Amino acid sequence: MIELLLIGIGTGNPDHLTLQAVKALNSADLVLIPCKGEGKADLAELRRSICDEVLTNPATKLAEFGLPVRDPANPDYESRVDDWHDAIAMVWKDTILAELGAKGRVALLVWGDPSLYDSTLRIAGRVARDLPIQVTVIPGITSLQALTAAHAIPINEIGAPFAVTTGRRLREEGWPAGIDTIAVMLDGECSFRSVAPEGVTIWWGAYVGMEDEIVLFGPLAETAEKIADARAEARAHHGWIMDIYILRRA
Repeated sequence: MIELLLIGIGTGNPDHLTLQAVKALNSADLVLIPCKGEGKADLAELRRSICDEVLTNPATKLAEFGLPVRDPANPDYESRVDDWHDAIAMVWKDTILAELGAKGRVALLVWGDPSLYDSTLRIAGRVARDLPIQVTVIPGITSLQALTAAHAIPINEIGAPFAVTTGRRLREEGWPAGIDTIAVMLDGECSFRSVAPEGVTIWWGAYVGMEDEIVLFGPLAETAEKIADARAEARAHHGWIMDIYILRRA
């Protein structure tokens, strides 16, 4: 039996790891480090830095693997993602068998928390079709928690609901009905520019909780282009960006 430890690591800041996460990491026989290509090499380096800082078990091995990319030729979003997850699951399985065999503890370091807009649990389910695995989740700080902390704001108004959605849904479906506060993730298109800005405030952050953290907030009408410019500049500088924002209607 293989135990697959999915360890939430927050935004990659070692200070964001819980004691439970540190203990789980040190209990692993193998830690998998995904590599997303040259332009995102520092994402793998962040994971290695976390291991360097908190890993004290000399028996734990680290193994890197190349992360498959989504097929841009497939026009159907859900089908494209589904095929991508199948390809990732195959790489996980092959790497585990090559490095560890069919018995032991394998750890994967997951940005944020495996429960919030992350596909790690779904991919683990695919691996379980071919390998006898037990999945253990170690929760982590989400980017949403890090964002509200960076701006020192609550996510909701008193007694009011809020919604968490994606940039694609915000562009295609508009503002969710009956909700005044929305948190938007996975937005590579600055979809806040598709929202009527009157009476809307935005709180935005990139690399939240990391050394290169950038945060901006203010009325959407005055802040949208500042955020778009800061985002483009940061992405060009780093080669990648992780950002999230909250929109609230007055």
